[in-house]
Amino acid sequence: MLNFEKLKQRALSKEDKSSKANQRFALNRPSVANPKEYWDYKIRALCESINSKEEYYTTSSCSGRVVLIEDEDKKGPGLFYFVSHDKITLKELKKELGRIKKGDVRFKQEPCILHVACKTLNDAQKLLKKAQSAGWKRSGIISSKEGFVCELMSTEKLEFPIISNGKILVGDDFLKIVIKKSNENLKKSWDNIWGLEKSI
Repeated sequence: MLNFEKLKQRALSKEDKSSKANQRFALNRPSVANPKEYWDYKIRALCESINSKEEYYTTSSCSGRVVLIEDEDKKGPGLFYFVSHDKITLKELKKELGRIKKGDVRFKQEPCILHVACKTLNDAQKLLKKAQSAGWKRSGIISSKEGFVCELMSTEKLEFPIISNGKILVGDDFLKIVIKKSNENLKKSWDNIWGLEKSI
C-alpha cells in the first residue's frame, strides 16, 4: 500500500472533478459549457485549507446544488437537465422546465458534501468532531485499504418528481415554496462550509 504522503501527492495532482461546477447549465444543450471547467468557489477555500494540513487531503467536494435529473435507475452525466450551485429563481426554474419535452424528471436540492482522506484514525476523529460542531450532521468515518476517509455531509435536502411524461406536475405557487426552501437550505450548507473553514 502506498504511504499517505504519496497518496496525497497523487490525489492533489489530479483535478477535483466534483468541485468544478459553479455554473447553471443543462447538459442536453450543446451551447452550454461543461460544468467541470468551473470551480465550485463556495467550498474552494475550505478544500485549500484542509489540503494545506499534513494529515489531510480532499478527494471530492460540493457546496450544495439544485438539479433537474432524469428519473431513472441509472447513473451518468447525460441524465442531468439542469444544475445550479447558486440560489435559483422561479423564472429560471420555469425556463429550464420548459425545455424538457418528454420523460420523467425529478427536482433535487442536495446539501454540501466533502470527502477527506485522513492520515490516522485519530486525525479522522478530530476532523469529524469539528465538522459535526459546524453543522455537518450526517457525517462519519469510512475505513478502506488505503486508510481512513471522513465523509462529511449536511442534512438539508429536498427531492420530488416534477415532470411526468413531459408534463409539469406542479403549479407556480408550489414552485415558489420549493424555491424558497431550497435557497434557504443552500444558505445553511454554505454556513456549514464557512463554519468548518473557521475551525480548521
